[in-house]
Amino acid sequence: MRTFSASDVPSMTGRTVVVTGANSGIGRVTARVLAAKGARVVLAVRDLDKGRAATASMTGHIEVRRLDLADLSSVRAFAEDLTEPVDILINNAGVMIPPFSRTADGFELQFGTNHLGHFALTNLLLPRIRERVVTVSSNAHKRGSIDFDDLNWERRPYRAMAAYAQSKLANLLFTSDLQRRLDQAGSPVIATAAHPGLAATNLLRSDRLRLVQPALTLLAQSDDDGALPTLYAAVAEIPGNGYAGPSGFLEGRGAPKLVGRSPRAQDAETAHRLWEVSEELTGVAFPGHLLHTT
Repeated sequence: MRTFSASDVPSMTGRTVVVTGANSGIGRVTARVLAAKGARVVLAVRDLDKGRAATASMTGHIEVRRLDLADLSSVRAFAEDLTEPVDILINNAGVMIPPFSRTADGFELQFGTNHLGHFALTNLLLPRIRERVVTVSSNAHKRGSIDFDDLNWERRPYRAMAAYAQSKLANLLFTSDLQRRLDQAGSPVIATAAHPGLAATNLLRSDRLRLVQPALTLLAQSDDDGALPTLYAAVAEIPGNGYAGPSGFLEGRGAPKLVGRSPRAQDAETAHRLWEVSEELTGVAFPGHLLHTT
């Protein structure tokens, strides 16, 4: 069976792609590949200087715009300023197992950034999205659960990895309920998800992983290979709610393919409830009446 590589990304001329967190890691690779294929790529980054530095390795039509997913006012400002059509939105940015902290709006940092920030951004941009929304999750979602009684870790002792796993599970539940809503609205847009396997990105350089960093680095695939599932989810002929990941051992590395997800990530009732809670927390709702339909 022929495998997917960056060379299989078709011409993207005439398309606009927004990539969050595109100043490093798989986000930077994703942006670089799509720009080289002719897309107009918007790097949505928290640090403009780092974003501009990332463009040094890219060719094509590239813009850098500020977006802080840990601040809903920044998310709204970004969406208001981006008035033109967007063909593909890639929700790539994320934080992994930081010390306990909160977003500007008071949410636990990982849930607030990885899920709520992208939830708000997607719904604000949806009336202008024409093709696809790709959200980057993680194999860590299999260890996650959604604690609706304490989403923001206000009652329990904080466990950074458990909080990360919850946020990555939320990414997949968001994708599935988004696809359900798009289908009901008659929209041609599809929602997909991807995970990079074990990729040697900045996320693996967390101080909390320092004892196992040598082993992780040895086992991890490169940023270039880690970006392939995201690119596959963005451009390949796959169904709505499709989930792409590496095809190798334990989905840690290898060419991308459609992969499975945990039973919790397939729970439609939990996905629907999480969506409703996310609307309440962000003040952003699904813009069904504003969508382009088939």
